[in-house]
Amino acid sequence: MPVSVLQPVLGALGLTQIRYVAPVRRRRANGLVAQVYGQVERDFGVLAPPVALHAPAPEMLAAAWMLMRETLIAAGHAPRASKEAVATAVSLGNSCPYCASIHNTALGALGVRDLDRAPGGTGGANLAELMDWAAPTERQSPAARAAFPAEQTAELVGVAVLLHYLNRVVNVFLRDVPLPPGMPELALSPVLRVLGWAMRGAARRSHPAGRSLDLLPAASLPVDLSWAGGNPAVAQAFGRACDAIDEAGRRSVPESVRDLVLVNLVDWHGSPRGISRAWVEQLVEGLPGDHRAAGRLALLVAFASYQVDPGVVASCRSAGADDLVLVETCSWAAMAAARWLGGLLPLPQ
Repeated sequence: MPVSVLQPVLGALGLTQIRYVAPVRRRRANGLVAQVYGQVERDFGVLAPPVALHAPAPEMLAAAWMLMRETLIAAGHAPRASKEAVATAVSLGNSCPYCASIHNTALGALGVRDLDRAPGGTGGANLAELMDWAAPTERQSPAARAAFPAEQTAELVGVAVLLHYLNRVVNVFLRDVPLPPGMPELALSPVLRVLGWAMRGAARRSHPAGRSLDLLPAASLPVDLSWAGGNPAVAQAFGRACDAIDEAGRRSVPESVRDLVLVNLVDWHGSPRGISRAWVEQLVEGLPGDHRAAGRLALLVAFASYQVDPGVVASCRSAGADDLVLVETCSWAAMAAARWLGGLLPLPQ
C-alpha cells in the first residue's frame, strides 16, 4: 500500500486510542499542531499516538515531538538500533507495554533479531549491554556501565529521558496495546507489522538534526541536563522543551503540588511504590483540599503512572481541570521524574 494512503489511515486509527482527552483530528489541526503533525508524519512515518495525545496543549505537543525527533530520529553519532534498544529497555522497566511493543517492533524493522549478538556501534558493546545500562536504576545489574563513546552520550541519555517521559504520559492517555478500542488483541501482530513497515521506510530517509527546533523559542539548557551539552541540537531541544514544560507546570500545577513531587523525587531510584495507592493518599493529606486531586494525579504520573485510572482523572475534572490542564499536569510531572532518573544514569568516563 502506498505511504500516501497508509499514513492517514494509521494516523486516524492511532487517534482513536487516546483516552481522557479529546484528540485533535488531522483535518482540524491548525497552527502549531498542524506543523507538528506534518513533521511527525514526514520523519516518523505515521502520526504517532504518544506524540499526538499532547495536542490539546500545543506547546506540550511541540516539546514532546522536538525531544523525540532530535534524540531518537535525527542523524547523529549513535545508531538508530542503539537508540531503539535504549527505548525498549526503559519502557520495559517502566511497565509501559505500549511503548515496549512499538520500540521492539522498530528493532525488528531494523533487522535486529538477537540482542546479545547485535552490535550497537558502541565500540564493542552489544545491544543487550546497552539495555542493561538504560534500565531504570533499581533494575540495573551491578555491572551496568556506560559502554559507549562519550560523543553518543547526549543522544542515548536523551532517548532514555525521552522514554521515561513518554512512558508516563502514555500509561495515562493510551491503552496497553497500540490498537483501537474494541479491536481484538489477535490483530496486534499484523498492526505492528504495518507500523514497522511505515517506520522502516521513514528511518531510511535522511533526517538532519535541528529541523524541529523552530517550533519553540530558544532557551538555556538546565544545569541538571548538562549531559546534553556536547550535542547542540539535543541541548537546544531539551532547553526549549523543558522551558515550555516548566512554564506549563507553573500555569496548571499548583505550587504546593510541584514542591511535593520534587521533594519526593530526592533519593528515589525508580523503585515501585507498592501495589496499592496508600502511599499517595498519605502524601496528599498535607495538601490544601482543592489541590489534592492535582496532587494525586501528579504523584501517580511521576512515580506509578500505570496506577492512574478513570477515578483519578474524574477527580481532577471535578476540581475544574480541562483537557489543557490535564495534559500540562501530566507533562510536567512526567518530565520531573524523567529528568531525575536521567541524572542517575552512569556516563562514559
